[in-house]
Amino acid sequence: MTSGAPTDTAAAIAVAPTPQRIGVPREIFPGEKRVATVPDVVTKLVKLGFGVVVETGAGDLADLSDDAYREAGASIAGSTTELWNNSDIVFKVRAPTPDEVALMHEGQTIIGFLWPAQNPELMQQLAARKVTALSIDALPRTLSRAQKMDALTSMAGVSGYRAVVEAANAFGRFFNGQITAAGKVQPAKVFIAGAGVAGLAAIGAAASLGAIVRANDTRAEVADQVVSLGGEFVKVDYEEEGSGGGGYAKVMSEGFQAAQREMYAQQAKDVDIIITTALIPGKPAPKLITAEMVRSMKPGSVIVDMAAEQGGNCELTVPGEAVVRHGVTIVGYTDLASRMARQSSTLYGTNLFRLTEELCKTKDGVINVNMEDDAIRGLTVVKDGEITWPAPPLVVAAKPAAKPAGPAVEKKGGHGHGSTGPLPAKNLAIIFGVGALAFWFIGAYAPAAFLGHFTVFVLACFIGYMVVWNVTPALHTPLMSVTNAISSIIAIGALVQIAPPDPSAGGRPAELIHWLAFVGITLTAINMFGGFSVTRRMLAMFRK
Repeated sequence: MTSGAPTDTAAAIAVAPTPQRIGVPREIFPGEKRVATVPDVVTKLVKLGFGVVVETGAGDLADLSDDAYREAGASIAGSTTELWNNSDIVFKVRAPTPDEVALMHEGQTIIGFLWPAQNPELMQQLAARKVTALSIDALPRTLSRAQKMDALTSMAGVSGYRAVVEAANAFGRFFNGQITAAGKVQPAKVFIAGAGVAGLAAIGAAASLGAIVRANDTRAEVADQVVSLGGEFVKVDYEEEGSGGGGYAKVMSEGFQAAQREMYAQQAKDVDIIITTALIPGKPAPKLITAEMVRSMKPGSVIVDMAAEQGGNCELTVPGEAVVRHGVTIVGYTDLASRMARQSSTLYGTNLFRLTEELCKTKDGVINVNMEDDAIRGLTVVKDGEITWPAPPLVVAAKPAAKPAGPAVEKKGGHGHGSTGPLPAKNLAIIFGVGALAFWFIGAYAPAAFLGHFTVFVLACFIGYMVVWNVTPALHTPLMSVTNAISSIIAIGALVQIAPPDPSAGGRPAELIHWLAFVGITLTAINMFGGFSVTRRMLAMFRK
C-alpha cells in the first residue's frame, strides 16, 4: 500500500504543465525601431508564470538595454537562431520574413501584426510549419472587452501625435498666434482629413499647440469628438452616412466624393497644414488631395500623409520620403509610430500582455487558444497548421422583441390613472382655496413673532428654490441644490437674528442668539463661496 504513494506523486508531477517561454526577437524590418515588449511588461509576464527570453540588442533602438531586461527577469539570447529555437511563443511587431518563418518549429505560437488579407503567402508558410498564429490587427474591435488588446488603436494614437510633430518640424512658423513687439503672428490653420483614432490624436496635439484646427470625417457621429478636442468639424454639403463595419468608414458614393473634393479644394487654399488619415482595411488609400489642390496651397505649407504606406491620400506623396512639390512639403513617412519607439513599444507591449492574460487565465504560464472566445477566434489566423482566417462574423445578440402595446387608458377631463396633463381648473381652485384658508388661519391666530419668522421662512424657501433648486441638472447636481437651498435659508434667518439684542429680553439670551447667528452666517458664507470656488476651478479644467 505504501509503495503506491510515490507513484501517485510522480504522476501528479508529470501532469503539471511546463511553463512556456515567450521570445522577443530583434525586429529586422528596415527602419523599424520598436520592440514587442519592454522591461516593465516582462515583470508582469513573469508573474503570470511565463519565462521570457529577449534577443540581445532587441530594444537598443527603443533605448531599452539588455541589462534592463535582465533586471526585469528576462534571459538574453545571444543570436536569432537561439531565440527562435528556445521560444514556445514569439512576440513580434512586424510580420516574420521567410527566413524567420524557416526558424519556427511545430507547435510554436507567433503573435504580431501579420495582416493576413495582404499576406496570403505568409499564411501558407505558417501553416506549412504547423504553428499557431495570432494576428493582432485582426482583433474584432467592436468587442468592448477587446479594447485593452487593441494595438491598432494604440499605434494610431502615437502616429497621429507624431504626424503633428513632423508637420511642426517642416512648417516654418509658430502654430499658436502671438503678439510681440516685433509684430503680430497669426495662428497656423490645420485641416485634418479623417477623425478616427489617429485623426483625433492629431486634433488634440495641434489644438494644444495653439493652432486653428478643422477636421472632416464621413462619420457624422465623430463631430462632437472633434469639437471636444478643440477643433471645428467641417461638414460636407451632401447627406450620406459613412459609418462602416468594425468602427471604420465605408466607401462613399460618387456624389458624396465629388462634394468632398470640392470642400477639400476650398480648405487647401485656406489652411497651412493638411494631415490625411483616410484608410479602408484591405483597400488602397483613397486619393483625397489632388495635384491641383497642392498647387493651390500657399508656399511653405505642409501635407502629412499618414496613409502613405497604402499608397497615400495625396497624389504627389512619395512613400517613406518628405518631398517638396509646388512649394509644399509633402511628408510621406511610413514609420510614424516607430519614430516614437519607446512610447510605441510600451503601449504595444501592454496590449500583448493583456492578450496573454486572456490566453492564460489560469496564470500557470501556459496559453490556451480558445476558439470559442470571440476575441481569440478573431485573432487566430492559423491554428496548429490550419488556416482559420477569415473568422466567421460575430453573432450580434438579437434585440428583445417589443412588448405589445397595452389597452389605451381612457382619459376624461384629466381624471383616472392615465392622466398626465395639467390639473383641471376645479381641482386647482380647491387647492388654492385650502392654501389661502390655511394662511388666513395662521395670520389670524398665530403670535406676531411667529408670523414674522414664518414669513421669512417662506421667502427663504421660495428664493432657495428659484435660485438654486430650479437650476438645470446639467449645471447643478440635485444634492448641491439641496445643500445650497438650505444655506440660503440659514443665511436669511441669521441675517434677521443678528439684529442688536433686545434689552427687555434680559440681554444674555439675545446676545447668545446674536453670536449663534454670526457663526451661522460665517459657516454658510464659507460653504457657498467655497462651492463657487471649487466649481470655478473644475470648469477651468475644461477651458483652454
